[in-house]
Amino acid sequence: MGILRKLYAFLIDILQSLLIAAAIFLVIYIWFFQPFNVIGLSMYPNFQDKSYVLTNKIRLNFEKPKLGDVIVFKAPPDPEKSFIKRVIGTPGDSIIIENGKVILNGKQLDESAYLKPSVKTFGGAWIREGQEITVPANSYFVLGDNREASSDSREWGLVGEKAIEGYSFFVYWPIPDIKVVQNPYQK
Repeated sequence: MGILRKLYAFLIDILQSLLIAAAIFLVIYIWFFQPFNVIGLSMYPNFQDKSYVLTNKIRLNFEKPKLGDVIVFKAPPDPEKSFIKRVIGTPGDSIIIENGKVILNGKQLDESAYLKPSVKTFGGAWIREGQEITVPANSYFVLGDNREASSDSREWGLVGEKAIEGYSFFVYWPIPDIKVVQNPYQK
């Protein structure tokens, strides 16, 4: 009988440990960090198709997105999906897309830290070439890094603050692409 008791106690200990680990995982997943699967090439070359990124959800409680942050949000064309894009305009910013460049608050935006010089940005259905927009309160203008293959604010407009799910901060898959996601404007 002693062996059966020890085996029973051992199995109960394992079960308790697994339940505690699962509870901790769920709390972290729901409240703090969430994995996000990049689907498509809209953020290429900085994020690959089928990459996995950790998204920081808790940071939303302490600060607003800034120029250059990479965020995950509910897709305006289909809120059942999530998109990943780079913040280009924050509340109060004026934006013009002209001659292949982004003009932010009257100055050409230097995107050389994350885009090749050959990348051109053109207007779309929502913001046309040469049109100026001012980002209203609680909204953000976002663009994909792969400007030719990105569905972004140029096509469907601004992202509301309440649609933002978190900040991308760490790429963990595939292994050769592991990196911390840096904001090129916050050094």
